Amino acid sequence: MICRIIFLGCAWYAAGGSAAVVEANNGPEKIRPRALVSTDIGGTDFDDFQSLVHLLLYADVIELEGLVSSPCGGPGRKQHLYQVIEHYAHDYPNLKTYSQDYPTPDALRAMSRQGETQTAPYAGVRRRTEGADWIVQCARREDTRPLHVLIWGGIEDLAQALHLAPDILPRLRVYYIGGPNKKWSPDAYHYIATHHPRLWIIESNSTYYGWFVGGDQFGDLAADTFFDAHARGRGALGEFLARGIQLDDRLRSSLKMGDSPTVAWLINGTPTQPPQLGWGGSYVRAWSRPFALFERLTTAADHIEHCGILELALPVGTDVPAVPEARLLIENQSLVGHLDVAGRIRFRFCPKETKTYRYTIRGNLPALDGRTGEITVIPPPLSASGTPDPARPDWWTDDPSPELAEGPHRGARTISHWREAYLRDFASRLERCVRPAPSSSL
Repeated sequence: MICRIIFLGCAWYAAGGSAAVVEANNGPEKIRPRALVSTDIGGTDFDDFQSLVHLLLYADVIELEGLVSSPCGGPGRKQHLYQVIEHYAHDYPNLKTYSQDYPTPDALRAMSRQGETQTAPYAGVRRRTEGADWIVQCARREDTRPLHVLIWGGIEDLAQALHLAPDILPRLRVYYIGGPNKKWSPDAYHYIATHHPRLWIIESNSTYYGWFVGGDQFGDLAADTFFDAHARGRGALGEFLARGIQLDDRLRSSLKMGDSPTVAWLINGTPTQPPQLGWGGSYVRAWSRPFALFERLTTAADHIEHCGILELALPVGTDVPAVPEARLLIENQSLVGHLDVAGRIRFRFCPKETKTYRYTIRGNLPALDGRTGEITVIPPPLSASGTPDPARPDWWTDDPSPELAEGPHRGARTISHWREAYLRDFASRLERCVRPAPSSSL
C-alpha cells in the first residue's frame, strides 16, 4: 500500500500540481465540484481560520456555494467568516488575474450563514437555522453534480437539514472531520447514523491528523516555520497566517489546518472513490458504527470503541424533584441529561482518545448526585474493515491497518505521505496574493 502511495506521489508531482490533477480527475472541461463548508471557526480551535484561507485560495477550482458557522456550542459566529473574507478582499484584485472563477468578496459574504449555536439535544435536532435552510436550498438546486458538504465543526446543521428535507440525501457527499468535533456533537451524529444510514459520508476520526502529524516536517515544511517562510509578506491572507491567530488569549502561528483534507479531497483525489489515493486520504467501508448502551454506572472494565457513542440510561431513584436535572461531568465537558418516558436520565458521550475516562454526575437527583464511573476506550479491531455494514453502503471511515497509522492516528499516513506536495502547492497559491499573474496566464 505504502509503495503504491510513493509511486503515485512521484507521478503526481511530475504532472505539475493541483491544476493538472483537477483536469485529470474531471476531464478536459475541468468541471468544478460544488462545495458547502460548515465550520466552527472562532470556536474551540484556531485551525479553522487557517483552513478557510486555504479553501479561499483554491476557490477557483471549487464552486463554493456556502459558508456556514456551526460552532458546536462554542463562541464561533458568522462574523469570524467575514473576518477572513475581509483579508481575501484585499488580495482579490491579484487573485482574479489568475482565474475569473475566484468568487468576489461580496459573493462570499452573500453565501455566509449562521448555523446552530448550541449543541443538539438528545433528539439530535433542535430547530431550523439559516445554515440548515441554506444546505437544503443548495442541495435542491437543479444541477447534475452532487453537493459536497465539508464539515469542519458541529454536525448539527447537517442533521437539521436532513430532518427538514430527507429528499436531499441522495444529492449530498459529506466529508466529516469527526474526532473532537464528534465529541461535541454526539446527539446530532447519532441522529444521522440511526435515521439516515444511507447517507454518503466520509467519517474521518483520525486520518485527518496526517495533515499536521508525520510526513516531511523539516526545514521550511515544519509546522513552526512554514508560515514564516511562505506566508509572511504574501498579501493580506498570508500576513494573517504569519502573524498568528489570536484565540483563548494565545497567539497561534504554527501550521495545523486540520480541516484542509476535506478541500484537498476535491482538488487532488477521486471524490467518488474514497479508497483511492489522494491528498485528502484514503478510506474504507465503515463497519457497524460503534455504540454501547449501559443501564448502570460503568467501570474501567467496560469498553467502548474509539469515537463510538456511549449512552448511559440511569434510573433516577426516589425523592425526585418536580424538575429533575443532572449533568455528566467528563474531562472538559458538562453533558446535560435527558429524562426519558421510563423515568431514566440519559447521557451520550463520544470519546476522542483511547484511554480510560472518569466521570461524575451532578444534579438534584439524590440517587445520582456525586456518583462516579469510568469507561475504557479501545481502538477498533484490525479486522473491522473486513466486515462493512450492509446498512451503510456509502459510509466510509479510517483504515485501521497498522502500516497506515501515524502513532495512534489510524489512516493518517494516507495524508501525511503527501505533505511536501500539498504544502508546496499551497505555498504557490499564497504567492498569488502578492503579485498578479503574468499576462499570458489568462
